[in-house]
Amino acid sequence: MKRRQFLRNSALGLAVLATGGCHTPRRRISANERLNLGIIGTGNRALANLRGVAGENIVALCDVDSKYLGAAASEFPGAATYRDFRRLLDRGDLDAVVISTPDHTHAVTAAAALDQRLHVYCEKPLTHTVSEARILSEKARRARVATQLGTQIHADGNYRRVVELIRSGAIGLVSEVHVWAGTVYGRDQDATLAPVPDSLDYDLWLGPVPHRPFRNSYHPSWWRNWWAFGGGTLADFGCHHMDLAHWALNLHHVDRVEAEGPPVDPETVPPWLVVRYEYPGREHPDGGRSLPPVSLTWYQGGRRPPHFSGGILPEWGDGNLFVGEKGMLLAGYDSHALLPEENFRDFQRPEPTIPDSIGHHQEWIRACKTGAATTCNFDYSGALTESVLLGNVAYRTGRDLEWDAAKLRAANAPEADRYIRHHYRDGWRL
Repeated sequence: MKRRQFLRNSALGLAVLATGGCHTPRRRISANERLNLGIIGTGNRALANLRGVAGENIVALCDVDSKYLGAAASEFPGAATYRDFRRLLDRGDLDAVVISTPDHTHAVTAAAALDQRLHVYCEKPLTHTVSEARILSEKARRARVATQLGTQIHADGNYRRVVELIRSGAIGLVSEVHVWAGTVYGRDQDATLAPVPDSLDYDLWLGPVPHRPFRNSYHPSWWRNWWAFGGGTLADFGCHHMDLAHWALNLHHVDRVEAEGPPVDPETVPPWLVVRYEYPGREHPDGGRSLPPVSLTWYQGGRRPPHFSGGILPEWGDGNLFVGEKGMLLAGYDSHALLPEENFRDFQRPEPTIPDSIGHHQEWIRACKTGAATTCNFDYSGALTESVLLGNVAYRTGRDLEWDAAKLRAANAPEADRYIRHHYRDGWRL
């Protein structure tokens, strides 16, 4: 574990030296000032993010679809409008950007903003490929700006209480975690070729992806069904659900990944998937002791941990199951339970140690203005995104991957590189 950490820190240090050292944000902002924000992506989930930061100064809006752009502009009539995010970033008055585009354009957009020393809020997953996640993490560290991944559940009180319970040893040392989500992508997608909608600049929507004919399901709703743009259920919900285990158990880079699912389709994502991650031993986040290796299993598309069929667990929606030496902890977005219940009837919960959040967007805004920390910065969420995406890499490769985090490669499967590293069409780069 110490050698791996040394290699990782050494690689990052060399990257900083190679680029001439660290930078600072473009402009110093007082706590009482409003940020000048550029909003990249304005419809659907993006609209929720826009409203989450609406108390700041929205100076620019960008969307490749004029229908969504027009709707957002009617709510913020003082903002300039753009279809190309690169033109928005040409402005000299921005402090920060909020990025809520499809996965395949997260990296190029965020990287361009970080290169200009702008603070960045980006929807999950951080990137479309593993290599992009590592690059963004390193760029953010060099830029020394406030970054936040859009894992909004991280700010809720329930996740904080679960983290406190796990870290306090309520169920003993944890060496096994199960994580599941019932949402299904990759089934009954509309592959019909169709004319590009009049409102959409399709070339800009494709961004770094090589040109392909437009299909009905690409925009606006079902692009996650296609490997070219997303990664199905795992990419959509993995960062939300696996976030809890990463936070509570101080997980970072994985050692080994294996996956099973239906036969691989070269174009579309699988409706179900089971992925097994093996994480190495590491230090307790509070210091003073070591934590054992952890096996984390991900299930999607109707697959669930065997504990449910065995009648060991109560009815439950999506969530996490932590298995410890002294019991289990079952958790969802907004509730949790210590099991077996009879073993915890007289249990005294630890006093809260993690302060309540002021709100996921507000946490980032405060960090932009004051330099305070964010809980889902790109260093933390970059490693989380890498682990999530490696599940899809293992599935598509059909190999159990032995992951070398320092070298960003599967040591036993060089053929996995085609899915690990990004490949852009001419004119696009990080």
